[in-house]
Amino acid sequence: SYANVPYRLKSYAAMRADPHNTIDFDAGLDAAIAARVRVQGTDAKLVADRAGAVRHASLLEKLLVSALARLSNFVPDAGIWMNTQRPEWNDANNALAGHGVSTVTLHHLRRYLLLLEQLLAARPATVVVLAADIASWAQDVSAVLARHAPALGSGPRSDRDRKTIVDALGEAFERHRTRAYSGESPEHVGVPIAGLLALCRTARLHAEHSLAGNRRPDGLFHSYHVLAEAADDALAATPLGMMLEGQVAALSSGVMSAGEAVTLIESLFDSPMFDAARRSFMLYPERQLPAFLDKNSVPAQGARSVGLLADLLDSDDRSIVAIDAGGRCRFHPDLAQARVLADRLDALAQHPAWAARVARDRAAVLELYESVFHHRSFTGRSGTMYGYEGIGCIYWHMVGKLLLAVQEQALAASRQGDAAAPRLVAAYYRIRSGLGHEKSPAEFGAFPTDPYSHTPKHAGARQPGMTGQVKEEILTRLGELGVQVEGGSIRFRPTMLRRAEFLDEPSVFRAHDPRAGEVDIELPARSLAFTFGQVPVIYQAVPGEAWIRIAQRDGGTRHVDGDRLDAETSRSLFERRGGITRIDVGVPEHALLRSEDPGQPA
Repeated sequence: SYANVPYRLKSYAAMRADPHNTIDFDAGLDAAIAARVRVQGTDAKLVADRAGAVRHASLLEKLLVSALARLSNFVPDAGIWMNTQRPEWNDANNALAGHGVSTVTLHHLRRYLLLLEQLLAARPATVVVLAADIASWAQDVSAVLARHAPALGSGPRSDRDRKTIVDALGEAFERHRTRAYSGESPEHVGVPIAGLLALCRTARLHAEHSLAGNRRPDGLFHSYHVLAEAADDALAATPLGMMLEGQVAALSSGVMSAGEAVTLIESLFDSPMFDAARRSFMLYPERQLPAFLDKNSVPAQGARSVGLLADLLDSDDRSIVAIDAGGRCRFHPDLAQARVLADRLDALAQHPAWAARVARDRAAVLELYESVFHHRSFTGRSGTMYGYEGIGCIYWHMVGKLLLAVQEQALAASRQGDAAAPRLVAAYYRIRSGLGHEKSPAEFGAFPTDPYSHTPKHAGARQPGMTGQVKEEILTRLGELGVQVEGGSIRFRPTMLRRAEFLDEPSVFRAHDPRAGEVDIELPARSLAFTFGQVPVIYQAVPGEAWIRIAQRDGGTRHVDGDRLDAETSRSLFERRGGITRIDVGVPEHALLRSEDPGQPA
């Protein structure tokens, strides 16, 4: 189903005119929804067809909508335009919404498009059924991208070509919104899978072309850009400084080889984002903020170079600029935003003596204002505060995402037999060594195994709670243990597991059986235990090859040569049927890693 949200995105022209103000609240629709909820229940909050029934969509349609919404905001050589009053996932940068463009999102979109290609290519049918309005939207976006595909590989776009593409995609999205907001129930049409595959592939090539151009001279990637209108009906995109999330997204996107990933990680450790004392990464390089009186300082020659401002200063009109007691030229303190300055200029233009001069120099005044305050590139608290994921802070969720991205690279390189795999594994454990549970309470500044939001430069870990890092820690631990799902089958292949994690002496593992309650399992030396799907899994280091022994609730056992469960046994674990009570896995000792050099086998 689709949520019938009582907000309406404005026209594309309105978005371009003011990208900070792109959403209208539909009070009438909100009231109508509330009235229907009182009669029908919460289904009234969903989009309905003409008969009043909830409009349904296939999973494929919903997956396509998610891709199309982002592609409709694609800015070549930059990323995805953040024009709808929403922050990126890292809300420390939430002030970028408006003129900001996210290269981070484009990296993730590239990976998503590849997944869609794989899903579409695996379908046996040649045609899928979609709502007609979604099909038209996909066709419009596909036509724009295909029209500009021949220029891929020939270097960056010109600012004029960039605006041409952004305009065409934005207008395609507006046509779709007009149809969607009309309230009419769309017909359903058959759409060739070949056409959708072509859309995903062409879009992915556009993304890859843009991402390739976003590699910095230092080997890192840009994270965000800022859009600005340029002369001659053009659109310029200027990159912001280095940020950790751009590197994490690049590693996650799948655009680089294992060797290239190693180079990026080494560049990251060499960058000013790495804090050697804390053995981890800040979100951004540390910086010194200007003193209060150094802000809002207009270069004297800059003000005098604009005729309107020079005349205002000479006439002692302080409505726009003024000279302070120390002799510095400053903008009026009330001019907190460019729109406020624009209104002040409009008011000044009402006076006949100033009208012509305002018309002549309006753009120059606004440009000087931006050069002083840099509002377009203002990120939010990330660039102004010394806490709360700001300056000098380690943001543990982002470090967790980095850890997961490097592990994905390491596991992929291991599967492919790539020579870079050991270096990726070593980099993974170097990153892990900076996390809280690898530190003492005194070093971490908090209980090391509790999840915390961030660590500022001047203190220990802050803001405890179930932060996003927990998710990455669960995923990476399963990766270390080698639990993989391939084609619906579970595989126990620990290529990143350290020999030191295995017991030196026998011990007892207490687990919870959903039917029998707490159970104690005797563990021998050279073993370790965990649970998967509430079933105890006991690894035993063995000198030979891998094997699996499955204990069943009826008392029977099964032996499997190798490290893979069949699909039916895997399904019984996924569905928690309860028929399996224990799984023993023989792990070849030669596959385990040395603790002193985690990139090398023991």
